[in-house]
Amino acid sequence: MSNPSGISLDPWFDNYAERASGLTASEVRALFAVANRPEVVSLAGGMPFVAALPFDDVTKTVQRVLGTAGPQALQYGSGQGLPELREHIMSIMALEGIRAGVDDIVVTTGSQQGLDLISKLFINPGDAILAESPSYVGAMGVFRSYQARVEHVAMDDEGMIPQSLREHIAHLRAIKVPIKFLYLIPNFQNPAGVTLSAARRLEILDIAQAEGILVVEDNPYGLLWFDRPPPHAIRSADDAGVIYLGSFSKTFAPGLRVGWVVAPHGIREKLVLASEAAILSPSSFSQMILAEYFESHDWKGQIDTFRGLYRERRDAMVDALAQYAPDIPHTTPTGGFYLWLTLPHGLDSKEMLPRAVKELVAYTPGTAFYANGDGRANLRLAFCYPEPSFIEEGIKRLSRVIAEELELLETFGPTATSVSASLDAPPPEVT
Repeated sequence: MSNPSGISLDPWFDNYAERASGLTASEVRALFAVANRPEVVSLAGGMPFVAALPFDDVTKTVQRVLGTAGPQALQYGSGQGLPELREHIMSIMALEGIRAGVDDIVVTTGSQQGLDLISKLFINPGDAILAESPSYVGAMGVFRSYQARVEHVAMDDEGMIPQSLREHIAHLRAIKVPIKFLYLIPNFQNPAGVTLSAARRLEILDIAQAEGILVVEDNPYGLLWFDRPPPHAIRSADDAGVIYLGSFSKTFAPGLRVGWVVAPHGIREKLVLASEAAILSPSSFSQMILAEYFESHDWKGQIDTFRGLYRERRDAMVDALAQYAPDIPHTTPTGGFYLWLTLPHGLDSKEMLPRAVKELVAYTPGTAFYANGDGRANLRLAFCYPEPSFIEEGIKRLSRVIAEELELLETFGPTATSVSASLDAPPPEVT
């Protein structure tokens, strides 16, 4: 790996593989230090409100697993995952129109591992990945680590725009850059909160099929709708050209680190081999806890509880924005965890963040969700974790920061916000 400066505190720097240059700190991860400070209202991290789980039932489930199958739960398992859990996953996916068999499913250590395995199987340095504009920060990190070229396809309130997709494909074909897959989050998208319309799902699938492009459908939020379910999964319309990623992190608990992949047969076999090479097998203990919980508890009722909780917090955020920042445009999600806000002209979400932290509110700057440095005019707000009253206070603080930044901009011109950011920089442990 090249070192342009020739200076490094790491004595092994010159020994790293070239792809290690793609491993950079996530702007979201850096904000978790802020989220842990009690005086800061964090609207940054997408942490599910796991305190709403029935912990007495969860404790009993863990005890039953250890009491009846302890040696198996603490042992290595199958590289493809526990069959009993895969049967429950079939039932979950059926709610979104997906018909799959037990053997079609590969259990992973969170859907993030599934995305990493897919990238490992398909991406050579310089290959193109088509993704929404903006897109999931974790996906950007994975694609960057495999040295992919990410092409961001424009979105609007109905999700990815098919004509923009056609144009990007045509451009990449013209310059002879291989396109490995189209990555999208169709339901309550992270970070924008928008949902891909039913008509566009079919149109985008038609485009991908005609062009011979694999679709990777990432769906961690699909069951967390507020008023009505989103359209059926893209995978429900095509089981030959779509890889589907699912996760229990948002509908149960991220600490168990369990997700899954449904893929065409040939890809699935390679995913199992790649997973075994990486981790030997996913956690038997976590899988058994989930399988036992889904077998003996009202998991659909628990998801309903989460829906009501997140709907209330979405409403609190939208109402607070209407009260304190009525002229600032934003998306209004119908499910999931996030909304996407567009700052007044001239403001920079990344440069404004230190001032916001000083005012005891945190958000995620839009730049985290682009591979090309775009997104400075935007920021993501997460309503999933704070109580409604804290959300209101956080929006109140954020609106005050925006007003102060605008005043600086009007008084001193475009350099004012960067100057204020350096003056108001938080202490090192916060960044």
